[in-house]
Amino acid sequence: MARNETAPIVRAAGLTKQVSAGERTLTILDEVSLEISPGEAVAVLGASGSGKTTLLALLAGLDAPSAGSVWIDGAELSALDEDGRARLRRDRVGFVFQSFQLLPALTALENVMLPLELAGNGDARERAQALLARVGLGERLGHYPRQLSGGEQQRVAIARAFAPAPQLVFADEPTGNLDAASGEEVAALMFELNRERGATLLLATHDERLAARCGRRLRLASGRLIDDARV
Repeated sequence: MARNETAPIVRAAGLTKQVSAGERTLTILDEVSLEISPGEAVAVLGASGSGKTTLLALLAGLDAPSAGSVWIDGAELSALDEDGRARLRRDRVGFVFQSFQLLPALTALENVMLPLELAGNGDARERAQALLARVGLGERLGHYPRQLSGGEQQRVAIARAFAPAPQLVFADEPTGNLDAASGEEVAALMFELNRERGATLLLATHDERLAARCGRRLRLASGRLIDDARV
């Protein structure tokens, strides 16, 4: 059944995350509600400790909220078991992490092939090779992460994120471990791929210049959503 293109791809209502610290309860995220439409590029801004990474983890179903609900493409995450959430992420979601999260025992090609193979794609090798060529690593297919620079590792991670043609890509400080020049190149590449493939991008960053590439900016402070601006 075709999806409703006017319905939000991500919706959160009253999203709250609390953790115990000794005898105290810390509120990391405090009743955040939002809707994100298909095809949007959205930056989540805020200082360190404002709740950006926690928000992305909750929206992606990688962590469970203390209160509130999240829907991805109409599916309420809390109504799914862990296997159901894992299937949803496999079929619809891509991830780009600050620390790359490549598997060290796999080559660049094998890292990009992995999500395609898990999804049962028979042309995983061809698709992975094409994507690595697209991100400028066509000559580095057989290299392991330790043989690649930080910028090259993040290019592999971006290729891996977009390989299964996800509806939604979460990027958590994707340039945070890179120097300025490498970060600029990686950011430009990520936005190019996102436009080419029509995915929805949700990007957590403290970098105002990176956020300026997005058409919408959410700003967090002390776990609360304090601003939602479109440009």
